[in-house]
Amino acid sequence: MKTVKTLLMLTMLGVFTISANSCAECKNESPRAKITNNGTATASVQIKTSGGNTVNINNVDPGTSSAYSGYAAGITTFTISVSNLDYVEVVVMSDCYEYDIAIDANNTITTTATDRND
Repeated sequence: MKTVKTLLMLTMLGVFTISANSCAECKNESPRAKITNNGTATASVQIKTSGGNTVNINNVDPGTSSAYSGYAAGITTFTISVSNLDYVEVVVMSDCYEYDIAIDANNTITTTATDRND
């Protein structure tokens, strides 16, 4: 009987361990970015990757958000345009990260890179 209890306990521990490891939200997915525009003017972002690819999120109207757009991991240059002003930021983006661009009511831009597995 003691052997059955030990075997049952080990089986339950194994199932728990496997289920806990399978809860990760992101598994080697490309980074992605979006704009949340709470400003007064249309906003756009150009995303240039170190591999030479370019992704554009264009004409995000005030009071709206864009969908996420994916791009290759690596050194990434974001050129964010609001009211004919450009804000440039160069960051290293890894797989499973998302880059959120927020524009407030004063057209001030803030950016946040977040690991999707946290």
